[in-house]
Amino acid sequence: MIFIENEGITDPRVNLALEEYALRNFPARDYLLFYINEPSIIIGRNQNTLEEINLSYVEENNIHVVRRVSGGGAVYHDFGNLNFSFITNHDVKSLNNFLKFTQPVINILNSIGVAAELKGRNDIVVNDRKISGNAQFSTGKRMFSHGTLLLDSDLDEVTRALNVKMSKIISKGHKSVRSRVANISEFLPEPMDIHHFRSLILKGLYQEQPDFETYHLSPDEWKAVHKLKEEKYATWDWNYGSSPKFNIQRSKRFPIGEIDLRIFVEKGHIESLRIFGDFFGKEPMESLELLLQGKRYDREEISEALEPVVIEDYFGALPKEDFLDLLYGEDLPYL
Repeated sequence: MIFIENEGITDPRVNLALEEYALRNFPARDYLLFYINEPSIIIGRNQNTLEEINLSYVEENNIHVVRRVSGGGAVYHDFGNLNFSFITNHDVKSLNNFLKFTQPVINILNSIGVAAELKGRNDIVVNDRKISGNAQFSTGKRMFSHGTLLLDSDLDEVTRALNVKMSKIISKGHKSVRSRVANISEFLPEPMDIHHFRSLILKGLYQEQPDFETYHLSPDEWKAVHKLKEEKYATWDWNYGSSPKFNIQRSKRFPIGEIDLRIFVEKGHIESLRIFGDFFGKEPMESLELLLQGKRYDREEISEALEPVVIEDYFGALPKEDFLDLLYGEDLPYL
């Protein structure tokens, strides 16, 4: 295992660029990356940014909004949150196996008196309160599994900065996100600052993996990271994108997460389709959207187009028929 030193950078655009650069360019070994971001909202790859954030509050308070390449939902980062990322070779037993990557962290939390466990799709919880959310991304050859560790974040900012959809609140059986999120500091026997916490987690992982090394990027590698930041993570197109034109909207919450479809139908054909949500998938959503573009908005034709598609590659364990029912329903009104 090689620990990538991010040199204390707190710009989320640089840290996400570093993570992607290491994934795509570093030799095929196992890596660990830690980073702490200044106040920011990190948007899941398949989400509609403008529907996830409180835009006026974000702009007034100079909060970064950055899209990541992994799926899942929007999360709030600040100086009280430690982010970790395990970068490894892709294999089918690792993809969507969040326990494999979170268990070492859970073991360390348990050792300091925090009764953490993995629960649901991808959350680490203590007493059913979420202290960590996790997501994954794969290129087909390499992958990472990354997550948050809320040590002492300003949890009130979560509700101020994020617009939380009612479907998510209802499906989890709670009245607000604030009620189910907790800081790790609440469960520690003694106070601890983020730097001490970072050192403690890193030390614990070193003990579990005795062959640890520390790697510092070269000036040329940092130049490439900043180039990726400027060309992708600092751009409006990547972080927001244009709002899709649509006259049909369908959304539903499944066990794999929420799927939100925006469909523009003109003269009986699908002129454009955008798929949003907090699900986890391996393949880029754009290829599925383009596959259905131009098809008649007809269940039989859509079903035929989807016949060769492995729908699990896009959404995880979702039956194809469930996606088809969502995409085309008899009771579907035009907006």
